[in-house]
Amino acid sequence: MRVIFKPGILVFTAETEDESAQFSAWRETIQGHVFYFYGGSAKGGSLHDLGPREEACREPINIVYDNAGPWLPISNLAETPFMIGDKTYASIEGFWQGLKYPSEDERRRVAVLSGREAKFAAPKGPPPETFNFDGRTYVTGGADHRALMLQACRAKFTQHLTAQEALLSTGERPLTHRVRRDSKTIPGVVMADIWMRIRSWLRNREAEA
Repeated sequence: MRVIFKPGILVFTAETEDESAQFSAWRETIQGHVFYFYGGSAKGGSLHDLGPREEACREPINIVYDNAGPWLPISNLAETPFMIGDKTYASIEGFWQGLKYPSEDERRRVAVLSGREAKFAAPKGPPPETFNFDGRTYVTGGADHRALMLQACRAKFTQHLTAQEALLSTGERPLTHRVRRDSKTIPGVVMADIWMRIRSWLRNREAEA
């Protein structure tokens, strides 16, 4: 195997048919991986495989419903049924938008929605300054309101195993939620932090078990 040194790059060239076959098989398994060079000595060194670039470099994953790919179940709009108390919700979005209605009948109507239907199910106009849920009064956008989102997401990722597996499959990569129009009550940075907190909680729970 011939090695050619160039600024910022190493080029490997097979010189025999056996080397070509070995290199082709190796190339298929490490395409897109990141390597760490251990210097060794002036006579030689070694490259160590750190894994796929996205994971090795901890590239952020932007969780957006229309472009979530394998992480779609993480999205608030995804159909991932869960329960809070004795009530069932088809999605986090259905739960969240339903809170903007004072009527329990309207909340139950929105609770069965997911996807864009849930996203645009809220009443027109600005949200109410306060709302009631489960016997408590919440200030819209306040700390308790955000804690309620954490509670709902924890219920979702505990009860819906597909969503749980999708969240855990993100490994240690940072999660983001960048959309065209950010929410004022739950900004994208807060939403992403909730997902990552639950991810850590799930891992710790598994370790303890």
